[in-house]
Amino acid sequence: MHTLTNLHFFQIPLLPNPAYLCNMKAEKNPLYTLVALEDFKAVLGMDDRDDKMCRFCLVTATHTIEQYCKRRLLRKKHFEYIEFHGDLVLPLKEYPVSDVSALYALFPLRQPEYIETEFYQVIPDCGTDTDVPFSIHFFPGLKKYGYISAVKAVYTAGYRAGNVPSDLAAACMELASWNLGRYKGRRVGMTGNVRGSGRDGEHFEMAMPENVRLLLEPYRRKTI
Repeated sequence: MHTLTNLHFFQIPLLPNPAYLCNMKAEKNPLYTLVALEDFKAVLGMDDRDDKMCRFCLVTATHTIEQYCKRRLLRKKHFEYIEFHGDLVLPLKEYPVSDVSALYALFPLRQPEYIETEFYQVIPDCGTDTDVPFSIHFFPGLKKYGYISAVKAVYTAGYRAGNVPSDLAAACMELASWNLGRYKGRRVGMTGNVRGSGRDGEHFEMAMPENVRLLLEPYRRKTI
């Protein structure tokens, strides 16, 4: 029989506070929104009890805006494959571009090759917050790589959180607060417009406040 004198005692590690773990997770995975949560709450006069609903409305509004504008607006890294047919100007899908990490020439029958920076330039210059499509402009020396079937571009594009244009942030603020009003019962049910050209000549289009549409118009995808 074991007695207290011959039992082995082990130090039990203290478990971290669940709230601390949640904060760590939030820091590692920042909210995907064009407007900071604290700014949104401050404007609407809301407290921490409404955090969950506010987060949901901000993220939903941001995704809705990106879908409407047909582009990614928040800064992130992109891996884009672009078919190459000999044209020395290749447009990048997302903008504004803050950095081009690498370009690779892809070939039908051999391994990809890194394209040296001396063979191209980015126009406009990387880091310019001009809201127009960016392009890769190759120099004639690119011919040294031989037949290229496609180009893989690794680049970072979009607006940095905290540095979003004021009218774009205002659109997110308006749409998120509009959604918040619906979810809190001030507007009940689904609202939208019926337009032509769908099945049986009609389709349902989700409504968006007209003032939000006007704010977003300059940010809808532009083609070169």
